[in-house]
Amino acid sequence: MTVSPRLDDARPEGARPEGARRAAPPRTEHPAGTAAPPPRTDGGPGGYWATVTAVGCASMMLPFSVTGAAVALPSMTAQLGSSVGAAQWMLNAFNLSFAALPLAAGGLADRIGRRRVLLSGIALVGALSAVVALAPSMAVADAARAVQGCGAAAVLAAGAAVLAQSTSGRRRRLAFGILGTSFGTGLAIGPPAAGLLVEAAGWRSVFLLVAVLALPAWLCATRAPESRNPDHPGIDLPGVVCFTGGLAALSYALVQAGTVGWTAPGTLLPLAGAVLLLVLFAGVEVCRAGRAMVDVRLFRRPEFLAVVCQPFTVTLGFVVLLVHLPAYLQGVGGRSVLTSGLLLLPMTVPVLLLPLVAGRLAAAVSVRAVLTAASALIAAGALLLVTVRGDGSWLALAMPLLPFGAGVGLAFGVMDDAAVGTVPAEQAGAAAGVFNTMRITGESVAVSGAAALLSTLTAAHLGGGLAAAEAARLAGQAVHGRVAAAHQAALAAGFTDALHVLGLVLAALSALGAVLTYLALAPDESA
Repeated sequence: MTVSPRLDDARPEGARPEGARRAAPPRTEHPAGTAAPPPRTDGGPGGYWATVTAVGCASMMLPFSVTGAAVALPSMTAQLGSSVGAAQWMLNAFNLSFAALPLAAGGLADRIGRRRVLLSGIALVGALSAVVALAPSMAVADAARAVQGCGAAAVLAAGAAVLAQSTSGRRRRLAFGILGTSFGTGLAIGPPAAGLLVEAAGWRSVFLLVAVLALPAWLCATRAPESRNPDHPGIDLPGVVCFTGGLAALSYALVQAGTVGWTAPGTLLPLAGAVLLLVLFAGVEVCRAGRAMVDVRLFRRPEFLAVVCQPFTVTLGFVVLLVHLPAYLQGVGGRSVLTSGLLLLPMTVPVLLLPLVAGRLAAAVSVRAVLTAASALIAAGALLLVTVRGDGSWLALAMPLLPFGAGVGLAFGVMDDAAVGTVPAEQAGAAAGVFNTMRITGESVAVSGAAALLSTLTAAHLGGGLAAAEAARLAGQAVHGRVAAAHQAALAAGFTDALHVLGLVLAALSALGAVLTYLALAPDESA
């Protein structure tokens, strides 16, 4: 869940190096007949740091809203008496809108103002987090999380644009370095911080913390400079509708698969609808050409396609483990919420520390070598997941999580830059947008898909004459950290075996990703 630190560096209206001279005046980005606002805050240290602080704090809320919610979900489900499907939508609703809307939010920011959209996004994330904290039922929480995801998409899109338009030179590099660190910090501290809050003050405190963080972020953002591009073609409404509808139908189908089975009409019909809508989305984007949400021409480049597919072999497994491993450790292992979060540190700390190292390593060797090695490390860690047991020691759990986290940390340090570097300079902004959309989409689908797979495999271990619906319900509860005492042994064995199968799937995907990355990013000898 990071953004490209150079997504606007290659744009014609982007910042020039300090001291450089322009060959032509910049394009006007303010309404005709009005004075242009100061385009950058480089001259005012107060405004610069207020802007960086606003975007950094707001960006830290985004990964915490995913990882913190996952840690709080077992306690939340038990207190609100939620069904398995409703509990799953507490995660899916946020991920769905967060994945579907960044490109649309970016277009809206260009049209009406980047600071305005950033302020609106921060306000939505904070206010709706407070609504979740006060929710009397899971249905209210699910609805609030869907709207909160819209705010997260606005923060993701507008935050990077505000930094790109208000900084230049050394200050821009520093600003985007802080932005990347903010995302990494949100990922790294999310599980242990949420565990501590749940144990000390209950699950509602996790969401209240996000609401509290939103206030200083919003106040600092009011000092950011405003900028816009009135020549932007506008929002691709048909593309947004098809893409959002397709993701929603796919998420619904995966939730249904975990509760009623993969062959039930309630699963197959929305799955068919998802395929239809996503195919229609591809057709719409081809027809709309320059006005499309996604520039499909980018996918003609094999090297760009290889980098864009990195999220499906890198962040996919990382987010799946962040969401589902705490529930396994709580339900099967009987660990406390805080202990479950702390046990993930071997995986999350490398993601915080290694991105800067990865950039230097890529400069010394190559992006191809770093990304290939990253996928290989993730494959090794995923393969070692077959050794995980609920009652295993900290060292036994660290063995798979450490190489997994190291691979993800290395990939995070170079993926964004690689996505931009594989396309012509004038397409850098579009490439960064497509890459981030693919990354968040992969995370959204992965979380719901992994839940369905784990539930299905866990339910298969339940015998004793239980009806299929009852077995699915018990398995779904176990996947969310609530293991029924009457079926403790069977559920623990089933969930453990399911986690091992998931590890093998992730290992196969990552190994395939390593091979394809190595081949696709081979240097062009003819050039």
